[in-house]
Amino acid sequence: MVCAPELFSYRKYWAARFGVAPMLAMSRAEMEALGWDSCDVIIVTGDAYVDHPSFGMAIVGRLLEAQGFRVGIIAQPNWRSGEDFAALGRPNLFFGVTAGNMDSMVNRYTADRRIRSDDAYSPGGEGGKRPDRAVIVYTQRVREIYGDVPVIIGGIEASLRRIAHYDYWSDKVRRSILADSKADMLVYGNGERQIVEIAHRLARKEQIATITDVRGTALLRKDIPEGWFEIDSTHIDLPGAPVVPENPYVARETVSAPQSGTGPMPLRFERRPAAVDRDRSVIRLPDFDQVSGDPVLYAHASRILHAESNPGNARALVQRHGGRDVWLNPPAWPLSTREMDRVYELPYTRQPHPVYGDARIPAYEMIRFSITIQRGCFGGCTFCSITEHEGRVIQNRSEESVIREIGMVRDTVPGFTGIISDLGGPTANMYRLHCRSRDIEAACRRPSCVYPVICKNLNTDHTPLVSLYRRARAVPGIKKVLIASGVRYDLAIESPEYVKELVSHHVGGYLKIAPEHLCEGPLSKMMKPGMGTYDRFKEMFDRYSEAAGKEQYLIPYFIAAHPGTTDQDMLELALWLKRNGFRADQVQAFLPSPMATATAMYHSGKNPLRKVTYTSEDVRVPRGLKARRLHKAFLRYHDSGNWPLLREALRRMGRADLIGSGKQHLVPAYQPVSGAGKVRSGTGHGSRHGAGRKGLLFGTQHVRAGSRPVPAARPVDLNPGSPVGRGKRRSRPR
Repeated sequence: MVCAPELFSYRKYWAARFGVAPMLAMSRAEMEALGWDSCDVIIVTGDAYVDHPSFGMAIVGRLLEAQGFRVGIIAQPNWRSGEDFAALGRPNLFFGVTAGNMDSMVNRYTADRRIRSDDAYSPGGEGGKRPDRAVIVYTQRVREIYGDVPVIIGGIEASLRRIAHYDYWSDKVRRSILADSKADMLVYGNGERQIVEIAHRLARKEQIATITDVRGTALLRKDIPEGWFEIDSTHIDLPGAPVVPENPYVARETVSAPQSGTGPMPLRFERRPAAVDRDRSVIRLPDFDQVSGDPVLYAHASRILHAESNPGNARALVQRHGGRDVWLNPPAWPLSTREMDRVYELPYTRQPHPVYGDARIPAYEMIRFSITIQRGCFGGCTFCSITEHEGRVIQNRSEESVIREIGMVRDTVPGFTGIISDLGGPTANMYRLHCRSRDIEAACRRPSCVYPVICKNLNTDHTPLVSLYRRARAVPGIKKVLIASGVRYDLAIESPEYVKELVSHHVGGYLKIAPEHLCEGPLSKMMKPGMGTYDRFKEMFDRYSEAAGKEQYLIPYFIAAHPGTTDQDMLELALWLKRNGFRADQVQAFLPSPMATATAMYHSGKNPLRKVTYTSEDVRVPRGLKARRLHKAFLRYHDSGNWPLLREALRRMGRADLIGSGKQHLVPAYQPVSGAGKVRSGTGHGSRHGAGRKGLLFGTQHVRAGSRPVPAARPVDLNPGSPVGRGKRRSRPR
């Protein structure tokens, strides 16, 4: 792949003379103590400020500080007035605005659209500390006070809403958040490269309106720049009946736009630019008005967006919003190992800002002893937002850097007991896994390297990870190194040595994996392997646990109400759970995240994993509260509060034979005294869409066998550079 300028190769800004701040300034008093008269950059965030590399504002802030800039933090401001937004004064360069580590709507609402009572990223876990659609609200407040200061939005909320997107909470397609917020620029994905380049260019007195060529950014434009070739997305993947033949004697052929849902898109160009034109080519997606009125065109746009996500071959994208275009530059280049090391070894205190006193911040408590070893995921699960945010190319830290950080945690983090809670990232075991050929990797457009089978070009050697584990647990003063990130078991079984090492030394009684379902219908829409792969891993897990003399448990994830799932599929899963003695503690249905492929299925009823047309494959989508409640009830078949709903469904499905008191029955025919077995619907932050407390994907559940407590899961930080944890689950027959 082409290499971008090295992240730390820029000449430092003159303010580097002020040195390193103990904590990034949150008040005028702190600025004065540091000798500052102003901030160069001010970051507005919906999270409490924790100076830890799991929190986006900390990584971006410390990285900009390392470039010589003075960085202030406005954390969880009162958005009902402008007072908090003016607390640090006018920044010299720009405001950076983020909702925080979670999408603000996921943070506030459950999958059933109920308001959450807590917030893991707030002091004391207090809810209501950020507004709905925080990026838009914060940006508007900044504009009201400092209308001439550039505003750059980023983080998970901005990243996943960079084009027209289906919004589950309003049940409609919304405009790009860039258009709604009226920010000057949007940074998507891991934003280190982008934000450093933008800051230095603004420091050189470039105008924000002229900075249009930074990879990994989106901006608003009136027209296509001169010298660019525009490609209609229907020339790449036609969503409808064949178009009329083009007139070879006319440079352009104009075809009237069809009514929503009635036919093909209008043609824009009669030729496809040659390969040599790639760097000056832009693909025009269907306009906002078209995708908002036609679910098939929405699915088509989603398919094109995901096809153009590889930094090695992605082209720019453009989508019309009223009188302006939202222009997406290709994704930023992944960080090198050297760059990753330096980013994660910046001078973080790894503690919350002192302003919070003794208040407990739950998200911090879950990750303060964890260490990120890699980013990205090539799994491509359709319900997961890792790909849209962090990309498919795995970015790794060096073994030496990880060992240094372990020593730093041991020596400096208060309360450390000798246990590293996690060495991981989006997954536990993709460290140093990559394509065998850089050329093939740069040209690849596959949505997954492991589905339907593991690609023959994928290196699955876990030896570097085994070496890292052995060195980590040998660090003096380290009693235990746990693995809390989700293990990708279809990769793990390719390396029995890794499974043995993991099971023998790094499982704290529980290991989480994600079969998600057992039926081919939903699994094919999730792009997940079948249960045969799970069974192979379970056999290895049990064998190595027994050999190590340990009683250990697998923790499976399952998803309720995912697109492609029928009532019969959920019944089969419930019967499998009962046969194996599994009981779900919490259940949460699939939550459609902006931009995810599964969300396009949910909204359109089409399958964008294949060519999308008006007659292409339809996807069964469980919609409505009743259908979603039923699917969750199947996963909690043992809860008496769900028995009336299940009995009704079983009779309707012709399976009344499963009602009774025998072992072969799913639910009894009787109902206990009212009030017993109250339904627990899973109101925790379990939505794995890229912003949940317990993981990055969607709609998870806890599985219980016995009475052992489930260990705390690590939170998710989907801002630039964050480790991505997945929630703990457990399973094992009694």
